Amino acid sequence: MKVDIYSRRAIGELMSKRFPPNTAVISFYTPQRTRGRAEDRVDYSGVCERVIYVPIPDIDLEILGDYGYTYDTYLSNADEVAAFILEAKRDGMDVICQCDYGQSRSAACAAAILQYFEGRGIDVFADYRYYANQLVYHKIYDALVRSGEQNGEAMRPQKKKP
Repeated sequence: MKVDIYSRRAIGELMSKRFPPNTAVISFYTPQRTRGRAEDRVDYSGVCERVIYVPIPDIDLEILGDYGYTYDTYLSNADEVAAFILEAKRDGMDVICQCDYGQSRSAACAAAILQYFEGRGIDVFADYRYYANQLVYHKIYDALVRSGEQNGEAMRPQKKKP
């Protein structure tokens, strides 16, 4: 499974050309209910049939309460996102993770996917272009572990022997 990270601007450019076939999209946006600037969802109609929208602001653990969240309520649909990812993997699809700037929420999601399936999520954290949101990373990675184990699909890579 190929996993790519896109900003709102970059995905708009991609959508104006030829959108990659056999691709599922995880699209993050900031909902209206938060103190920060709300973002409109990217409209994938007619371009991509398999899309999940994730309405969460790009915030850290320390300020969850300032935005009306707890650890449990922030990204409360993480299990749904994990099921979406596992289904895309089963169907042989690639995944695009997209958020406003393509640096934090989408990078964290991509890191969680890469860590779960290939054991290389650190590649995203080590890339200077990204500031992967650790809260998003842990919520999605933990949900992938739970969902995979519940469905008998523990696909995490085996540890390499020395």
